[in-house]
Amino acid sequence: MKLKILLATTLALGMATPALVHAQDAPAPAYAPSTKGLQPTAAADGCELHVWPAERMNSVTTGWLGGGLIEGALNSGKDANNKTLMASALDSPTQLDALQELDLRTLLPLTPGTTIIRHEAPLERKTMNKIKTRRAESTSKCYSELIVADVFYQKAAIYGRSLRTLFMVRQFGNDQTIDKEYKAWGGNGLKLFPPKEGEDAIAALDELVSVYKANFEEFARNARLRLAAK
Repeated sequence: MKLKILLATTLALGMATPALVHAQDAPAPAYAPSTKGLQPTAAADGCELHVWPAERMNSVTTGWLGGGLIEGALNSGKDANNKTLMASALDSPTQLDALQELDLRTLLPLTPGTTIIRHEAPLERKTMNKIKTRRAESTSKCYSELIVADVFYQKAAIYGRSLRTLFMVRQFGNDQTIDKEYKAWGGNGLKLFPPKEGEDAIAALDELVSVYKANFEEFARNARLRLAAK
């Protein structure tokens, strides 16, 4: 009764209807790319790191019969309930946001004055090994690239669930020639993802992002050693 009186009074006075009445019609906020970690931690020195995500996460299941691989296995059968979740989990923006949460300058390593440049559109997978020149239109004399090539959810009969990620780092001099390059997989196990019916989907997605970060940290440790030796 009080709500009816409030609405009637509001209309009579020519005032706007209370916001709570229209809250259900409010559009969802647009996605805003993260800016965390992009600016140098020291005075900019002209160095640039360009970062590209993979297009999306794929799934691979290994079975008992002949060790065969089944692409996209989570999109069928008993895992059909996770189809929507798999389609959006670790999409390109989420991959970039996760990497920006890390201290890329220290992990790779780069100079503190390096500017990190985020590229929203993934590179075509088939071009990653073929094109040997810079993938960004940059004339920086100190230029590097971090490319996420593949992201795989893997379910194995023996080892269980895991996330595997293929990263590439390429370093250039003051030209279009690669000076140093390192490409390798990072992989760690999953306990919560994908969630079963009735389980906490948010916790499962948080775990997925955490393992993605751990995969990169694993890759970066090896990259530092290999690149320093070249």
